[in-house]
Amino acid sequence: MNLVNLESVSHSYGPKPLLKDVSLGIEAGDRIGVVGRNGGGKTTLISVIAGRLKPNEGRVTHNRGLHVGTLSQGDDLDPARSVAEIVLGDRPEHEWAGDAGIREILANLLGDIDLTAPARSLSGGERRRTALARLLIEEHDLIILDEPTNHLDIEAIDWLARHLSARRTALVVVTHDRWFLDAVSTRTWEVVDGAVERYEGGYAAYVLAKAERARIAAASEARRQNLMRKEIAWLRRGPPARTSKPKFRIDAAQALIADEPPPRESVELVKFAAARLGRTVYDLEDVTLHAGGPDQGPLVLDRCTWQFGPGDRIGLIGVNGSGKSSLLRLLSGTVQPDSGKVVRGRTVRLAHLSQELGELDPSRRVLETVEEIRKFVQVGKKEWTASALLERLGFKGEAQWKVVGDLSGGERRRLQLLRLLMDDPNVLLLDEPTNDLDIETLNELEDLLDGWPGTLILVSHDRYFLERVADRCVALLGDGKLSMLPGGVDEYLQRRASGAALSARAASGSGSASPAAPSSAAASAAPAAEAGPGLSAKEERELRKELSRLERQLDKLAGREAKLHDSMAAAAADYGRLAELDAELKAVRAEKDDIETAWMELADRLGE
Repeated sequence: MNLVNLESVSHSYGPKPLLKDVSLGIEAGDRIGVVGRNGGGKTTLISVIAGRLKPNEGRVTHNRGLHVGTLSQGDDLDPARSVAEIVLGDRPEHEWAGDAGIREILANLLGDIDLTAPARSLSGGERRRTALARLLIEEHDLIILDEPTNHLDIEAIDWLARHLSARRTALVVVTHDRWFLDAVSTRTWEVVDGAVERYEGGYAAYVLAKAERARIAAASEARRQNLMRKEIAWLRRGPPARTSKPKFRIDAAQALIADEPPPRESVELVKFAAARLGRTVYDLEDVTLHAGGPDQGPLVLDRCTWQFGPGDRIGLIGVNGSGKSSLLRLLSGTVQPDSGKVVRGRTVRLAHLSQELGELDPSRRVLETVEEIRKFVQVGKKEWTASALLERLGFKGEAQWKVVGDLSGGERRRLQLLRLLMDDPNVLLLDEPTNDLDIETLNELEDLLDGWPGTLILVSHDRYFLERVADRCVALLGDGKLSMLPGGVDEYLQRRASGAALSARAASGSGSASPAAPSSAAASAAPAAEAGPGLSAKEERELRKELSRLERQLDKLAGREAKLHDSMAAAAADYGRLAELDAELKAVRAEKDDIETAWMELADRLGE
């Protein structure tokens, strides 16, 4: 059944046409992801579809009786009404409390929000989640979502994807979160130059189809084709944690990536990084840290010892409030540990991108603001001018001469990141670098970071970006430790769902912690399943001991691996010694693989 029709629709703001003669339709059951450059017309398109914006030309028709639910980037929450009144309306408590579907939505989106609080007391992220919960509780024929993953952590994004996939409602979603696009959409629309290009499949299929069109038509410049080939190569190979393969034609993908090298030459980059950094980057020695200062706020680290080595590319994962940003501030030196010591390498040249926008002179031009740091910078083997880097991250042509005061928040974010890169750092701490970046800019940033030699510690709720850029994942699970995740994001979600991780709230105060309430769909409707069904209490204790022993072994092997990289960098001219070290490195990696396999088997037995 056809729900919405657009016939020859055109719309513009000023001289720039955002939609030109667009005709398309949405049918019942369609699940459509909308992509395109920032400012390219995505929000205009979905506003026209929703009936909230009347186009300059053309006709929009809705099926009679159509119920459309829309999540826009702003909200219309009444500041005087409570969260419960906004989300639940006039439903009596016994009605919504007895509805498992409503309880699931409340648990996963509003679990840390006081339902009696007035809307005026909510933060921007809390308002966003409140509006989303209200929308999902209502019944609609068509749901239209504009950046629904903003202000959601990885766990909530995973839940939202599963929730939307289980609904029969037609869906149109605008998002820069590529993992989410692949998880929820079966068709992709790209808004470009006023037209809407349509592709079958989610994000991975869209990347392949777009590359095939470009190759057949020979209409794209060589660099953009190479970028997409590289993207496809990574999608096809996938990180070790990926449990599902992209849904596109394997034969076509294999032909495209036959001669495509891996995204990064990891060994070579580690050698470069070791040469620039030496052996020590950051060593945490028996560190205790609370997010709000000594013994104040949630416990982040409790007598934790950890080493960040040259060339490490680490994705840091945890729920909102677990202390990820606090850990980055600890490494940057802007906060001090409650106790213990942070040893920083003598040659560390740090760049820290925080979630706050740094002070920029609003009267300066964009290019001037970057060139005042440096006019040229070496990234890997290639030298870049300030202007060329600006172009790569979306400041093309005249945009480089815009006044900083006229930039949007997303543009300021990109400019801040570029200024950091132009300072030629060898350690990058990135806190939510993908905020306000469109997909094309994210691709460019990923490609730029592929050739960057140094230590990278990344916090991001963008799962695709995290898996694409980082080589390893480490989690703050609320127990005061840094936990390595051999299984990546999937393992983190399994631990959270099983109750093996702690909430930030539970870990606050005295430093003692209790298990967090599971936030998966199943857990919200019933108590968490006990780990290891069929195991006696003694057997479970023994298995958990063995699990801890294996984790300690993995930590030691990671340290040995880092030391071997140091030794290889120091023996770069001694080919005999390099061969010995390479053989030892292969043995260490093989041992790690065996232990990781054993760890996963034990975790499966325990139900984690």
